[in-house]
Amino acid sequence: MDLFDDQRDTAENLLPFDGEVYYFGRVLSLDQADHYLQTLLTSIDWQPDQARVNGEVIATRRRIAWHGSQPFAYTYSGITKTAWPWTDALLQLKQMVEAVTDKRFNSCLVNLYNDGQDGMAYHSDGEKDLLHHGAIASLTLGAQRRFSFKHKTSKQKVELELAHGSLLVMQGATQDNWLHRLPPVAGVTEARINLTFRSIVK
Repeated sequence: MDLFDDQRDTAENLLPFDGEVYYFGRVLSLDQADHYLQTLLTSIDWQPDQARVNGEVIATRRRIAWHGSQPFAYTYSGITKTAWPWTDALLQLKQMVEAVTDKRFNSCLVNLYNDGQDGMAYHSDGEKDLLHHGAIASLTLGAQRRFSFKHKTSKQKVELELAHGSLLVMQGATQDNWLHRLPPVAGVTEARINLTFRSIVK
């Protein structure tokens, strides 16, 4: 199933069963999206992402930053990160996302994909630190990229294009039943920033 719409008057559930994914299309104007892209590129203290593979810590091309309302510890891929305080730009975007979704978030994993060679393999965000069945709001800035979902049992796929300034929300049982990924793609030379607003429970 392919979904290419980049603007929607209302957000409908894109998953056929076992989860909830809502694509709101562009929630920022082009000028706003360009402004925040450039602001985050230069103001975030980007660090190489790390993962523990066979007991060895490796660094990826993707760079990340972890921010929150408190110095939350968040563990994924065998690595624990401690949240830095909100920057002004991140706090502004958090408030905008909360207004659109009518949900509240206390943290954000910010991802920088340098170009189309950078991506993420299929995974689900089911870490114990996250609110169970809570929403994850994903805001895209920069290069338009394809995003894919695959059901863990049936292997059915749902794919869509995430536009510059657009918002996607995953919630409910999505992480229990579906994997998602950002596949690498040839010919994309622009950077993409993905802000994933989350709720940490302690």
